[in-house]
Amino acid sequence: MKVGWLGGLLAMALTAQGEECPDWPEERLSRESQALAEQVRLWDTAYHDEGVALIDDALYDQAVERLTTWQRCLGHVPDHRPLTRVTSSSGTLEHPAAQRGLNKADDEGIRRFTSRREDLWIQPKVDGVAITLRYADGELVEAISRGDGERGQDWTARVRQLSAVPNRLPEPVSALLQGELYWRLDEHVQSRSPSSGARGAVAGAMAQSSPDAATLEGIGLFVWGWPDGPTGMENRLAQLSALGFDTADYTYSLDDRHDAAYWRDTWFNGPLPFATDGVVIKQAERPGVRRWSSSPPEWAIAWKYPAQQALAEVRGIEFRVGRTGRVTPLVWLNPVLLEGRRISRVSLGSLERWESLDVRPGDQVAVTLGGLTIPQLTEVVWHTQERSPLSPPSPQRYHLLSCFELTPGCESQLLARLTYLGDHLTMQGVGEGTWQALIEAGVVTGLLDWLTVEPAELEQAYGIGNATAAALMEQFQAARFAPYATWLEALGMPPGGSARLGDWSTLSGLTRSEWQAQPGVGPVRAEALVAFFSHPDVQRMAAQLNEMGVEGF
Repeated sequence: MKVGWLGGLLAMALTAQGEECPDWPEERLSRESQALAEQVRLWDTAYHDEGVALIDDALYDQAVERLTTWQRCLGHVPDHRPLTRVTSSSGTLEHPAAQRGLNKADDEGIRRFTSRREDLWIQPKVDGVAITLRYADGELVEAISRGDGERGQDWTARVRQLSAVPNRLPEPVSALLQGELYWRLDEHVQSRSPSSGARGAVAGAMAQSSPDAATLEGIGLFVWGWPDGPTGMENRLAQLSALGFDTADYTYSLDDRHDAAYWRDTWFNGPLPFATDGVVIKQAERPGVRRWSSSPPEWAIAWKYPAQQALAEVRGIEFRVGRTGRVTPLVWLNPVLLEGRRISRVSLGSLERWESLDVRPGDQVAVTLGGLTIPQLTEVVWHTQERSPLSPPSPQRYHLLSCFELTPGCESQLLARLTYLGDHLTMQGVGEGTWQALIEAGVVTGLLDWLTVEPAELEQAYGIGNATAAALMEQFQAARFAPYATWLEALGMPPGGSARLGDWSTLSGLTRSEWQAQPGVGPVRAEALVAFFSHPDVQRMAAQLNEMGVEGF
């Protein structure tokens, strides 16, 4: 029985959020869900009890979201709540006002939210540890961590040690403040350094039994809310400034000149004293102090930055053999968005790296964009319980002189050879997809079969009609007249060979010592050149080119 039986409404809701139920039997999903929940508990324990972040903050958030999805797919109520360091009721305090998460929206969701409301303000979404501060007649009397949302850890003693949090306000007011303890950073630009570890640094400092003065000095405070404060935002900000808080420096009214997108881009690409993971848009007026509720507020919404590191589920592993015989594992993913790009595949680079990571279908992996362009798999975040058997090709089977013909196991390398040849002979409009179609139709089974193909044969391949066949024939005919040196490179001659040394007959007769006498050719390269020119398949292709009158052969 597949998990999708739970109903159309749930499936549509999950799809809209970018998460779908895995296509696993219910028994497996239950087993995997329990294992992931246990892994999350281990992360929570290390983070809250030991002050150690075993996983990047963004990846942790995505892992918890994935766990929530899986639990809903099983028909369960998601049960994850972050741990507090002290779990007994004597070590925790009940929140006097709701410390709830925010609904998150994309571009379209933000447009809907802002179009239906007036008097909207925006703040950076500081990436730190949420806290509630209660002042009575100007004195700090309670500091409570967010905890599980209903109760938080009593951090009063530790917070009184922080220079960023005043123990006494300049005025004898009673106030309930909500904010974020953050790790101070110097001119931090989020777009350049997305993985700062700032949240983990704060959590670690708060968990230490006796942090030193420098550690305590490294923690700052951003007050983003005053639930029982003045109703109007301008008045609220002015009074917070008078009390010594810098909230007004990072809180702006939205208007036609500076909309939400403007501030989001400004804070993402500009220097700030703290790490951020998006912006928060809120109405100036908010409901009064309420008891704890699991529902996010309707008067505020978060617009997170484009993901720069994503948690992706592995869909499959492909071992691709390149032109030179190098085996490259390709990891196929359930698509994720990074910097607005849809990523569904990433290369591991080498068979050795795949073996060290042991990536299998179902694993959860971290994906980033190297230099904002090349997808990279940085780590395996969590291994699936069910390990799919995989049989990678033996690297000893493939090399620079293997697979000139379509023999069993040679599909990938021959395709790479044809693609490389077509590029070097400047065949316009003849790429990997064309060669793949010709191989699958049995039209091309060797590196030079295209030289003798007929238009009617080309039309047997998928997607090739009369006009395309005619265009291909034109490219194939023109390729015959490519320069001799270009032909040598297209056939895969190792670096160091030179057409200036003579025609095919001359080059194929050179000894190792004669090759090594050439500039830039050492013993290894000389050995490779002799092996290339003496290989039976290469000599056969040279004879074929000679019969067809190709210059140099």
